[in-house]
Amino acid sequence: MSEVFMWKALQKKQFLGLTFNRQITVGPYIVDFFCARAKVVIEIDGESHDGKEEYDSKRESYLSGLGLTVIRFNALEVNNNLEGILWDMKQHPAFAKYK
Repeated sequence: MSEVFMWKALQKKQFLGLTFNRQITVGPYIVDFFCARAKVVIEIDGESHDGKEEYDSKRESYLSGLGLTVIRFNALEVNNNLEGILWDMKQHPAFAKYK
């Protein structure tokens, strides 16, 4: 559900006029959301990430090695405070030049 909420906020250039893709492959990994222009991956961590900290760390290292910024949010926080999440994203250095 949290990914659906986030997608509704990101699609159709609603966030800073940027284009995001959902559930796309980057190397050997599928990422939740990807903005090629800003070189940003947005990950929503829900229960499926429990106990997978080592895998997530390896994945994040790979993506960072490609020059991508990985921003992670907790699924419950997205569900309960999407506006706050979007505000936090706007403050992130990766999006600074798109304000």
